[in-house]
Amino acid sequence: MITRYALFEGKVKDGETEAFRAAVLENILPKWEAFPGALDVRVTFADARDEGAPEIPMILAINYPDLDTVEKALASPARAAAKAATEEVLARFFDGRIHHHVTQANEFHL
Repeated sequence: MITRYALFEGKVKDGETEAFRAAVLENILPKWEAFPGALDVRVTFADARDEGAPEIPMILAINYPDLDTVEKALASPARAAAKAATEEVLARFFDGRIHHHVTQANEFHL
């Protein structure tokens, strides 16, 4: 399985944490869920971090069966819609940058 992560590195504007989280779940999540071939979507919001660690208030993880499916999803109209929705929310609530990482996922259930 392949997981594509988006790390939102930066800062949510002061006093806007709950509004940011609600906007992500209401306005962007449905767009991410529409990516063709996506197996599941995980949105995580940070509550704490180690001293000295970069501030990453949100991490998005989307699982795909293989790299070819990732490439098709990234070339799809769903990605353009998700990017537009993301830019709109970030402009209102977030100062920072997003970087993406494509990984081979291994899960071990206990």
